[in-house]
Amino acid sequence: EPIPAGGPRAQRGRPGMARQCPSGAAIRVRRPAGGPARGKAVLRQDQHRACCPADGTKCSVSLQLVYPSDFRLTDKEKSSICYLSFPDSHSGCLGDTQFSFRIRQCSGQRSPWHAEDRHYNSGAPMSLQREPAHYFGYVYFRQVKDSSVQRGYFQKSLVLVSRLPFVRLFQALLSLIAPEYFSKPAPCLEAVCSEIDEWPAPVPGQTLNLPVMGVVLQVHIPSRVDKPEYSPPKPCSHEGLGLGAPPLLGILYHPPLPGTRCFQPVLTHVQTLWELMLLGEPLVVLAPSPAMSSELVLALISCLQPLKFCCDYRPYFTIHDSEFKEFTTRTQAPPNVVLGVTNPFFIKTLQHWPHILRVGEPKMAGDLPKQVKLKKPSRLKTLDTKPGLYTAYSAHLHRDKALLKRLLKGLQKKKPWDTQTALLRRHLLELTQSFIIPLVRPRAGGGWGQRAVTPPQIRPFRQDDFLRSLEHAGPQLTCVLKGDWLGLYRRFFKSPHFDGWYRQRHKEMAQKLEALHLEAICEANIETWMKDKSEVEVVDLVLKLREKLVQAQGRQLPVKEATLQRAQLYIETVIGSLPKDLQAVLCPP
Repeated sequence: EPIPAGGPRAQRGRPGMARQCPSGAAIRVRRPAGGPARGKAVLRQDQHRACCPADGTKCSVSLQLVYPSDFRLTDKEKSSICYLSFPDSHSGCLGDTQFSFRIRQCSGQRSPWHAEDRHYNSGAPMSLQREPAHYFGYVYFRQVKDSSVQRGYFQKSLVLVSRLPFVRLFQALLSLIAPEYFSKPAPCLEAVCSEIDEWPAPVPGQTLNLPVMGVVLQVHIPSRVDKPEYSPPKPCSHEGLGLGAPPLLGILYHPPLPGTRCFQPVLTHVQTLWELMLLGEPLVVLAPSPAMSSELVLALISCLQPLKFCCDYRPYFTIHDSEFKEFTTRTQAPPNVVLGVTNPFFIKTLQHWPHILRVGEPKMAGDLPKQVKLKKPSRLKTLDTKPGLYTAYSAHLHRDKALLKRLLKGLQKKKPWDTQTALLRRHLLELTQSFIIPLVRPRAGGGWGQRAVTPPQIRPFRQDDFLRSLEHAGPQLTCVLKGDWLGLYRRFFKSPHFDGWYRQRHKEMAQKLEALHLEAICEANIETWMKDKSEVEVVDLVLKLREKLVQAQGRQLPVKEATLQRAQLYIETVIGSLPKDLQAVLCPP
């Protein structure tokens, strides 16, 4: 959830943060007196920093300072970042506000993949992997009344840009930096960048101590093999920081799963929204502020964890975005994207979209939130349309009335947020896992002998065979919910998420089979195997083993270190049995 404004003292005990990715950047955008004419921005990247002034016009906002100087943005990317750094004219956000956005990188400008990217992504959960085609922007916006300014308001934003989807990470970092930076721009930013340069790279499965601005923050990035957590892990020790070290501010745990705060007004429709996310349906989320918009969109796409969300999503979207025409055209069906907006203009512009969720202003603390109603899209007539879920979609699964009753009763009795959130997280996680389990049954071909050089093949996924198997081995074995599971699977097979899941599953199974095949070869008696083999077959085995070693060393195969050592010994043994001329070819000096 967004971290409220305040300096380091105000944030004591709040979640921490981790290091920014190599293509990360911090941007500061300022809208001065006289309208949104001139802007000022700061971009930062690990180990490289510079200032680059730029001028703007009276009808736009432009970047003026860039950290690092070699961080290149196209004009389209600059324009999108600038406009997305401010609430639009229909959002009256007084005080300090935090929200996030996501933009598409322009073709030809995408960051190349490095070895460290593959290494990190191989161990990180799907939802926390680096993205090569999108930037994430994390905004800290301040707007206060100021009679000395022509507009009557002081308005300024500090933005962090990264390819890592660490929402809570960068929101927490901004909550520390921004208040100090607004009063002391250059010295504060330089000092913070210098500290972050010393941070270790994020490693899945580890908890890191990260010093910044006189405090130490902790971040835990889970490993892909970790079991799902319903509550944050305990902070690690303060050992190794030395005497007189700055105090710990608590721990930041990723990934941020959906909580009951942003889902308060839509609790009665959580399962319907889960189905819409599962099927990759186009959805517009109209909220009163960028903070609510981005928080709700991010919570919705996280409903599918551990399944990867394979569609596009924009936590905050405005009419100035470069994809505005692409998303609002009526000449083709709406794209598979979740849009978070605040301008009521989108109700009229996107009336042809099949699903629109409008939420109102949050209730005062202690009040039981009014649940939005399910309405037909034809009810969308005016810009002041009442809050509700406007859709003709009929859910396949029945509501879990017992869960809904517990959640609403917990809100009424003002139970702790952690307890409510853990309950909702567990329900959504178990719902997704019950849906996935029948899909992940082993589909490899028959077994293989130790003498085989080629690994077994994966049998293709046959939808008809799978649907027939649901009667005896379907989600009803692990989930108490009743409904049309068969119809839900049929629609899922037509969605982008099935294609994304199948590609990833096929890749993982192929790697697993390669690893098992390598282990089977290493457990065989290699000398007995070579007795009746020709030189061609022996050389083929050497080449296959070397290829597998390269894949395993590149973290592309899940094999043990002992297996790698045994495979290397086998290669040396096999090469030593060949004639000298072949040895020279296989092992050149």
